[in-house]
Amino acid sequence: MNKHGFHYFAARNSDAAAVIDHDGTTWSRGSLRDLADGIAGAFALAGLAPGDVVAVVAPNCAEYLAVYLAGIAAGLYVVPVNWHLAAPEIDHVILNSRAKAIVAHAKLGCRRLDTLRAHAEHMKACVSIGPADGFEELHTFVAGVAGRPLDASLPMGRMLPFTSATTGLPKAVWRSLDGAPSAMRKFIEWHLALGVSLEDDNVHLCSAMLYHAAPLEGARNALEMGHTVVLMQSTDVLAVLDAIERFRVTTTFLIPTMFVRLLQLPAEERERHSVRSLRFVVHGGAPCASEVKRQMIAWWGPVLWEAYGATEAQGTIVSSEDWLRRPGTVGKAIAGSRLAILDGTGRELPPGEIGAVYVAHYTGERFEYYGDGSKTRACVRGDLVCVGDVGYVDDEGYLFLCGRETDLIISCGMNIYPAEIENALIAHPAVADCAVVGIADRLLGETPRAIVQLADNAVPSADLTRDLLAFLGTRLAVMKLPRRIEYRRRLPRDANGKLLRRALRQEISA
Repeated sequence: MNKHGFHYFAARNSDAAAVIDHDGTTWSRGSLRDLADGIAGAFALAGLAPGDVVAVVAPNCAEYLAVYLAGIAAGLYVVPVNWHLAAPEIDHVILNSRAKAIVAHAKLGCRRLDTLRAHAEHMKACVSIGPADGFEELHTFVAGVAGRPLDASLPMGRMLPFTSATTGLPKAVWRSLDGAPSAMRKFIEWHLALGVSLEDDNVHLCSAMLYHAAPLEGARNALEMGHTVVLMQSTDVLAVLDAIERFRVTTTFLIPTMFVRLLQLPAEERERHSVRSLRFVVHGGAPCASEVKRQMIAWWGPVLWEAYGATEAQGTIVSSEDWLRRPGTVGKAIAGSRLAILDGTGRELPPGEIGAVYVAHYTGERFEYYGDGSKTRACVRGDLVCVGDVGYVDDEGYLFLCGRETDLIISCGMNIYPAEIENALIAHPAVADCAVVGIADRLLGETPRAIVQLADNAVPSADLTRDLLAFLGTRLAVMKLPRRIEYRRRLPRDANGKLLRRALRQEISA
């Protein structure tokens, strides 16, 4: 047996804590393993075969992780479904993935459960975490296979993640099961190389939703490395600080908007909580403004690592120390990966020139959009993939992002990247969140418009708008200044922090 992997650590010390659930319940490695193995056996008994797909629709809970581990053990693809989606969007994920089983949480509510129940006749199993009409309760589902050994000949399963649908309908990112063992091993080796040890009293905090690929893989990786996973269902920043101090959290994944909210806490509130236990904090999913990151490093120390990539391919990472030497970078290609900046003809551009960012996945695997070869071919060049980001590399190969091709604002022939304006605007103390979009202009073609979510102590006013523009005027060229600033109670972001720019444009044009 490999000297890592959840089953290895569960066999070595079954009483050790595997998961501390959002309600404070502690699951031992042994109890989580037994439930996961039972679910895997029940999936097989229900007629699910290796390569089949099971969809999980649930808030963060220990049973969610048990279902994921079960799918991996049974050679299945596991689709984490965003339960915040509207009914037609959930239907699309279920149908597009060709799921043959659904595991849903009873707390989803009648409307979402009705949406899922409508697919029951096409499923080999419809299981609920907690009692729900039309579903077989999880513990009843596994009761008939308790104690049966798992079939050791089954391949390793893996996630079938969907993209976040910020640019259209969600797309499933498919990879062969053949590469799953190697991918898991490389993921663990990567973390070991970054200084994250096996066991070593490590505690991983998961405050983001498990229906996103990065948090779910982060939690699974923690279990595979013998770490304890603390699950949250709330992204309240005080709850995050409380959890870090209470459980002596050592690793976590956070999004930049969480950093902004943390920094807006009163100084006495921040100082009241200890974060000394933190060893490795990775952030990604959305750009992080330089001033925000600088303040976080000053507060938490050089434990922040920024990762850049996508569901399709993980590309770069940078430590706090390297970032401070090159503010704004998202790092160099990680071991096994590579990156290139290409122009529209596929020619690789030299350092300093802006173009499309292409990366190769560090595991060496290829992917395809499930059942859509044309979309796959449109974003792939050899082993390189582009998900629409624009940027450049410096002379030492460090990547700097400028924004997304689809977000580019062309004003009087000048290219304006919204991210540059957003990064400047978020540094103002009155701004809690912001976004910039291009608005059609008869004379200039397009002009930037800023949409601002204010901090709790700020009030929209003409004076504040003038102050914000003056603040930007010291940091940006005149052509980049927003022609208008609007105020919103909240900006549309998914639970992973990614701005839903398409939804914002629709709001503005409505």
